Amino acid sequence: MQCLARRILFDGKRATGVEIQRGDRIEKVVARKEVVLAASSINSPKLLMVSGIGPQKELRRHGIDILVAREGVGQNLQDHLELYVQQECTQPITLYSKLNLFSKALIGAEWLFFKRGLGASNQFESAGFVRSKAGVEYPDIQFHFLPVAIRYDGKAAARSHGYQAHVGPMRSKSRGAVTLASADPLQPPEIRFNYMSHDDDWQDFRHCIRLTREIFAQNAFDSYRGREIAPGADVHSDDGLNAYIAQHAESAFHPCGTVKMGREDDPMSVVDPECRVIGVDGLRVVDTSIFPRITNGNLNGPAIMVAEKASDHILGRTPLSRSNQQPWINPNWRVSDR
Repeated sequence: MQCLARRILFDGKRATGVEIQRGDRIEKVVARKEVVLAASSINSPKLLMVSGIGPQKELRRHGIDILVAREGVGQNLQDHLELYVQQECTQPITLYSKLNLFSKALIGAEWLFFKRGLGASNQFESAGFVRSKAGVEYPDIQFHFLPVAIRYDGKAAARSHGYQAHVGPMRSKSRGAVTLASADPLQPPEIRFNYMSHDDDWQDFRHCIRLTREIFAQNAFDSYRGREIAPGADVHSDDGLNAYIAQHAESAFHPCGTVKMGREDDPMSVVDPECRVIGVDGLRVVDTSIFPRITNGNLNGPAIMVAEKASDHILGRTPLSRSNQQPWINPNWRVSDR
């Protein structure tokens, strides 16, 4: 039976277990050694706060006794946003012809019985990372290419053959927060991402659209390129692109950063380099909430790496020796984005 983690239990400042709720029954689960919190970048800060670890003002506002004051709990919320640039295709070679119910049934049956065919792929088989401008050392824009013009949730397809690029900046300067709506652990927290609250994010997104148009204008697309479906060939001004961004930018579902890892003397840090919550004993956080800064790409791989690294710390294993490998950096990065 599923249960809900209500709060972390402490003996003094040592975590001793977790209070859970199964239906109407509240139980205590006692830890043998440590409590490891891996509840996501949304629920990990919520659990810390309802357990008395968090910003003093926030805890007092809800009448929660302060165990440890850490101002960074719930702060520093980050995410990746993206939007689509859609192009009509002049040749009938995209997935548009497969969007009818009969074709979908055949695709599903082929995957179900033979584990092959179009259903064996999510169709995002082409991707890329590029630098947004000269002076940026690392690729900070991510592309995914999809051989059909359709909304991410599959509910709205263009009425013709088409293709699209999903594109977005990887390092937004906007920051949000997860705060408590109530001291009641049954109540969900308040989540405010504050998307696009920094002026640079608008400039970065406009550049993403213009760069995508430049890619789609290359000779390799000449035999396939029709009219631009979205944003539309008439949308070129900053104001026009801003309106498109405001209406169509959406989350890539990569929330992180709300239980930041850092030095103990940094008031915004919540966990130390071994994922231990600063100020208490026997409690670690192991999920994407500990990222000080969002990664330059999807969070799945980095989340797995965090778990592997944390498991070594939890088990007391000697870490692997440091690698001297260095990533390749374009030698012209200071003067060119190419």
